[in-house]
Amino acid sequence: MEFIKEELTSLKQYGIYRDLKTMVESQAPRTMVNGKKCILLSSNNYLGLTEHPDLITAARNAISIWGTGAGGSRLISGNFRIHEELEETIAHFKNTESAIVFNSGYMANMGTITALAGKEDIIFSDELNHASIIDGCRLSRAKTRIYPHKNTGVLEKLLQKSTGYRRRLIVTDGVFSMDGDLAPLPRLVDLAEKYNAVLMVDDAHATGVLGRRGAGSAEHFGLEGKITIQMGTLSKAIGSTGGYVAGSHDLINYLRNKARSFIFSTALPPSVIATGLEAFRVLQKYPRIRENLHNNAFYLRTGLTQMGFTILSEESPIIPVLIGDANKTIQMAQLLFSLGVFTPGIRPPTVPPGTSRVRVTVMATHTREELDTALHAFAQAGQTLGVI
Repeated sequence: MEFIKEELTSLKQYGIYRDLKTMVESQAPRTMVNGKKCILLSSNNYLGLTEHPDLITAARNAISIWGTGAGGSRLISGNFRIHEELEETIAHFKNTESAIVFNSGYMANMGTITALAGKEDIIFSDELNHASIIDGCRLSRAKTRIYPHKNTGVLEKLLQKSTGYRRRLIVTDGVFSMDGDLAPLPRLVDLAEKYNAVLMVDDAHATGVLGRRGAGSAEHFGLEGKITIQMGTLSKAIGSTGGYVAGSHDLINYLRNKARSFIFSTALPPSVIATGLEAFRVLQKYPRIRENLHNNAFYLRTGLTQMGFTILSEESPIIPVLIGDANKTIQMAQLLFSLGVFTPGIRPPTVPPGTSRVRVTVMATHTREELDTALHAFAQAGQTLGVI
């Protein structure tokens, strides 16, 4: 198929060709990537829980009790008591009536949006929402209106013009994955109430990170009980795998019966569920972990800013270092890798043209020595390429 070769050549020409980096060690602050020992500044393992001994022990114990797989979908034979226990824990953590666990955050968004919206409905989606939200909107067949990033003025005008639809759904990331900034949730809550719309928030990068207890963006803004649908993942700060939706009893029962990505998927293995369950216990037992995360993010962000780098956001542990040109961004990432720092270059179509960046993420378990080493590498790479 000649068109495939042509497309691959075009991707390489424009600096947007991607290949896989191979890790042979865990998601630790220092790890082995493509055979090279590096400081890891690209993981969503924000709290370092993938290596926490309590989670590892929980996974081993679960395997010894329940085996390695679930053996069926939740609605057939794959519903273990530990699945229900995790859902109860998530609901308590998110201060909602109930919760449902999906196999991934992607499946949670796809299943929820397509279950709630159809041809007679309209969805309002922030232009920087995650791909799983975008795909969920497309598959739902609902009318979708994209509003400029965080522009609630435009959103309100769109809402005013949206009479005649059966349902209206506003969907937004809580923390935007490539920019690291927060959604204007207080205003979105006001608009949803004013125009009788349902608000859905993707808290993938906020769960375990934001809020007094780490419960996410609703807790961060003091809006618990105000957001109808709270989605999130277990595969980032929580250190396990899977996604969830938290909300009312009726919402969760509806999704169990209507969300195709839940109904037709084999359940997550009990060992995976056990690690997620243990992670919430660790969060409650060791609140200092989140404090370390935010201290590390502040330290690294301050150091990069003082060097002269342009940082796109200061609101989360996601630190986007703007480079601009896609090819130069890849050169920056490659030079950093040669200096022992692994952090990816993000290019179109993931981000708009002209906004390519090195996406830095910090973990609670990074030491100051490791962060200082990373800052030294950034200074050397930035000066070499004329970025600073």
